[in-house]
Amino acid sequence: MRNNIADWQDEQIDGLLKATSEAEFLTALASAARDLGFEYCAYGMRMPLPLSNPKLVMLNNYSEAWKQRYAQENYLMVDPTVAHGMKSVLPLIWTEPVFAATGPMWEDARAHGLKVGWAQSSYNAMGVGGLLTLARSNEALSATELRDNSSSMSWLVQVAHEGMVRLLAAKRPPEKLVALTAREIEVLRWTADGKTSGEIGQIMNIAERTVNFHVNNSLEKLGAVNKTACVIKAAMLRLL
Repeated sequence: MRNNIADWQDEQIDGLLKATSEAEFLTALASAARDLGFEYCAYGMRMPLPLSNPKLVMLNNYSEAWKQRYAQENYLMVDPTVAHGMKSVLPLIWTEPVFAATGPMWEDARAHGLKVGWAQSSYNAMGVGGLLTLARSNEALSATELRDNSSSMSWLVQVAHEGMVRLLAAKRPPEKLVALTAREIEVLRWTADGKTSGEIGQIMNIAERTVNFHVNNSLEKLGAVNKTACVIKAAMLRLL
């Protein structure tokens, strides 16, 4: 790790936030990983929609053999670091207990030179999730190393997430930012709680047809086919 943290952070911001291609982004991320003492890095991003088949983007500098093996065995579906990142933004260190339920994957990873690792997820206001993984082939993470570098590692998680979001927005526009009115949000919140249009009208002291008017506006804005889909989409986009 370089002595001047401020200069190092400026360098990462410049490299990760200004990357115009996935190759440039990965090169910048790999450089940051090396500065932190890791041979390998990976960044995976998951869009919140569609729920039935979320868009996934994964970049890494792992060996081709491990990439093929990971895909061939469909390890993504059982990877405990991914599962952890889906429910927590706390950092996770690779350990035997973490991979206890996925022994074959753990042994496979170690056979491909991935013996030490650290991962942390991040989410933005639109519900887009990302997971940064830093890994190497030897030298376990010591308490001293974690004390000295953990803040920089977690900082890198946030910058990498922003950089990837910007990169993907330029290539594949994300879900359109929807602006719901205060009334539309309130109606959808009550709808999410299982209230009917008539009940919502009584609660909000407005006519049922006015409730339906707000619901229909929300349906149109969110491109949803019915109230259930509308509420779920609004919730996933963190509009409620």
